[in-house]
Amino acid sequence: MVNTFSPAYQWPARQEPLPAPPTPFRYAEPPGIGLVRLKFRLLAAVSTEWAFRAAWRLFCTPQRLPRKKWEDAALATARAFRVPFEGGELAAYEWNPQGRRTVLLVHGWEHRAAFWGVFADGLVRAGYRVVAFDGPAHGDSPGRLTTLPEFGRATQAVADYLGEVWAVVGHSFGAATTAGLPVQFNRAADGTLPRLVLMSAPGSTPAVAQRFADLLQLPAAVVQRMGRFIREQTGRDAESFSLTQAASKVPAARVLLLHDCQDESVPFAEAQDIARSWPGLEFQSTTGLGHNKIMRDKGVIQAVAQFLQE
Repeated sequence: MVNTFSPAYQWPARQEPLPAPPTPFRYAEPPGIGLVRLKFRLLAAVSTEWAFRAAWRLFCTPQRLPRKKWEDAALATARAFRVPFEGGELAAYEWNPQGRRTVLLVHGWEHRAAFWGVFADGLVRAGYRVVAFDGPAHGDSPGRLTTLPEFGRATQAVADYLGEVWAVVGHSFGAATTAGLPVQFNRAADGTLPRLVLMSAPGSTPAVAQRFADLLQLPAAVVQRMGRFIREQTGRDAESFSLTQAASKVPAARVLLLHDCQDESVPFAEAQDIARSWPGLEFQSTTGLGHNKIMRDKGVIQAVAQFLQE
């Protein structure tokens, strides 16, 4: 697994087969989207500010999906605990507390710790102590709205609570949070994270916002107001959180990027952009797993376990 998109990469004499061509990206439209678009069209006609506030609230509000039986089974093998966070507590879970090294799993948007059940089991079988948590406004953690910076602060709180962390695996929004801020690990030591795995990660933060805007058919003025709000709240442009800007900011000894050619939520081209911008990153594509099945695929789990051991 090598980064064939890095400027430093030299093609070997014998090339590995290329993955299947990526599927043309098309964001799935949820039921009732027509009425939502009409609402925002009317709001924007009256006031850009009103439309922005309604859009921002929707953008920052994850759905809490009903828990499935296989999630209960995954959590039944874990030790539940709480991590203090900004006046409240985050729900967290630990598998195999006697494992030789700690791996932190950071879930994506509208997911939760239980979604890592199959993945956590695979890493436990490989001998690791595995920890996952429910981000703000997700799972059993409090809140109704959250943002990338808040999710990052929560990840930082868990990292500091754990102390020594050998590896982090972040999926989608969790990957963007971990590397885009970035979160700092092992601060009591040298601040270096030995292994970082990014799965199904968006390469561009503005592109994520633009996909949301395209889905709702928001006017350009509303999108621009979102960008100004991010600068006002964080002192940073949205682009500065992009993983295409993260290479020089993330003190990780080794980084692995995994992305499926048929990802229906984050275009494969964004993974290619991350790989091109991140010399030394190891990039592996998959085919037919989409955005979420990549978290449960035995081959992917084995590849990650091997990467963590090397």
